Amino acid sequence: MALCSDSPFLLGSVLSVDILARMPRISLSNARLGLNASLSRLGGFVSETASHGLDIIYPRTCGGCGGVPEGRGMHLCWACLASAVYVKDPFCSCCGDPVEGAVHHAFLCSWCRRSRPAFALARSAVRFRGPMKQALHTFKYEKACHLAGDLGGLLAGCVRAHYADVSFDGVAYVPLHPRKGRERSFNQSRLLAADAAKRLSIPILHRALSRVRVTCTQTRLNAEERKRNVRGAFVATMPEWIEGRRLLLVDDVMTTGATVAECSRVLMDAGAVSVHVVTVARG
Repeated sequence: MALCSDSPFLLGSVLSVDILARMPRISLSNARLGLNASLSRLGGFVSETASHGLDIIYPRTCGGCGGVPEGRGMHLCWACLASAVYVKDPFCSCCGDPVEGAVHHAFLCSWCRRSRPAFALARSAVRFRGPMKQALHTFKYEKACHLAGDLGGLLAGCVRAHYADVSFDGVAYVPLHPRKGRERSFNQSRLLAADAAKRLSIPILHRALSRVRVTCTQTRLNAEERKRNVRGAFVATMPEWIEGRRLLLVDDVMTTGATVAECSRVLMDAGAVSVHVVTVARG
């Protein structure tokens, strides 16, 4: 086709078509991947910028020592995490209570031999001392809900280390009585369970258990008094969510084990296949 010099528009159109024809074709899927990658980089930049901005306006402090956490988005510093006393062998084969000294065989502690708890196993990430004791105290009593992520990470790590061969169907947690919930405004065990469940990709069962009786604080009670204190304090709210399931039960601190043992008994009576307990700390 002959092109006239006085038809610049027609000439431009033909050249544009020719250039487009010579360009490599990009599939729709590749285009989407490129767009997603660009958006991901943009989202990361925006998130990092927002994080730095919030650190300026609301500086983060370590929940364990009050220093400045180095990790992005963290609320526990590396020094506190490094100085934490992590629970390791030797410990009771059932409840995970650590003992001092050299023990080269599996054993049951006196409490487990005497009480025969309903849970299959109980394990804790760290000892309830030092910076972790301070962090958990700040989390629970000073409403430092932002610590749930760091502490939930310790829970998830503990589950992966000790329960790698267990396929859990759901995550339950030790509930608060409604009156205590109104006073505190949050349930620390629920926050920990929600974070750990998300990290482990396990459904969380918010209505598995409820607390039907107000109990006194267990801080100054011995093991037998704690057991009597929580007896009958919990019920299975929706047994159909429990029956036939392998459950992971979450709490913040395990001392004598009376509370998680009672919760486990209720869950097993409601038809659970097994209950494994995990806590951030062991007293």
